[in-house]
Amino acid sequence: MTLKTCKAVFMRGGTSKGIVFHERDLPQDMAARNALFVAAMGSPDPYGRQLNGMGGGVSSLSEVCIVGPPSRPDADVDFTFAQIEIDRPEVDYAATCGNMSSTIGPFAVDEGLVPPPADGEAAIRVHNTNTKKIYIARFPVKGGHSTVDGDLAIDGVAGTGAPVRLDYVDPGGAKTGKLLPTGNPVDMMDIPGIGSIPVSMIDAANPTVFVAARDVGIRGTELPAVLERDTVLMGNVETIRRHAAVAMGMSPDLDHAGNVRSVPKLGILSPPVEQTLLSGKVMAESETDIVARMISVGQPHRATPLTSALCLAVARRIPGSIAYNLMRPGDGSAPVRMGHPSGVIMVGAEIEVMDGKVRVPFVTMYRTARRLFQGEVCYVTD
Repeated sequence: MTLKTCKAVFMRGGTSKGIVFHERDLPQDMAARNALFVAAMGSPDPYGRQLNGMGGGVSSLSEVCIVGPPSRPDADVDFTFAQIEIDRPEVDYAATCGNMSSTIGPFAVDEGLVPPPADGEAAIRVHNTNTKKIYIARFPVKGGHSTVDGDLAIDGVAGTGAPVRLDYVDPGGAKTGKLLPTGNPVDMMDIPGIGSIPVSMIDAANPTVFVAARDVGIRGTELPAVLERDTVLMGNVETIRRHAAVAMGMSPDLDHAGNVRSVPKLGILSPPVEQTLLSGKVMAESETDIVARMISVGQPHRATPLTSALCLAVARRIPGSIAYNLMRPGDGSAPVRMGHPSGVIMVGAEIEVMDGKVRVPFVTMYRTARRLFQGEVCYVTD
């Protein structure tokens, strides 16, 4: 066994945390690179805590970002996201993370990967290699460095920070090439052992399959720990997710879909209703437009993956979709207030309909980000 080190920065982005690496500092051999990521995070861990590494035992705390020079002329940097499995020594590049996406612009400025912008607002064009899409990160800078302090509060994160605005340009079809992979806003899926169930399969930012809470036998306001203990529910939603992966053309069969756990995500939706949050606060029905419980990498999310929130904001604008039918009636052009176990996230999406086809010009979201520490991550390999 050999102890090795690699330069790294540990950052929080939105409601996620992860290790951010320069592409130049990583092994070029993918097997060696993946072994570094797994060892650094402390996977696999049969206890599910990743105490022997930097991970936190949940999917949103077991993530890696790789940042390097742009591979296309309309970008300032390339960003590759890696989801590190907790219980398996595997690295999944199939999806991206919207929360950690908020770290990339500030990282690029602070690490000198882009020319230092003038004091004011930076606008960094980021090419996400996982989705082959561009997003623009806008955030305040002063003295050539990103600003951390600010007044923006995010439910699920203590304190406040400087806002990082993320504009996702044309996010539709990020993985499948189509906003509606099946061509329909809702499909009836006949699933052995479950029966016939309506689902909406939407591909925007990250492909997500949405189901109504009532159709999987829950209220939709249950906290993550309650959902985790319901093994029948968790087994059923995973079965639905796998069938959706095949229907969306993302997997050739159910076995393959079971091995790629990061996409599609799965969202359990319910109408706006009073709910008790993880903090113990009771959130009134009037504070949300829709309530969601997101399942990511087999785990109920404590907040929500940002890309799934973006996908939901798009879905609620598509007539006939499950999100559209469950949403609070009102102005469909206004940002959606999505209730989750930690509070509310607000997302706005623009929709264009031409010749019967739906297009999403952009989706906008605000996050905060902070560098937690920098130096070298230590890991052991054979």
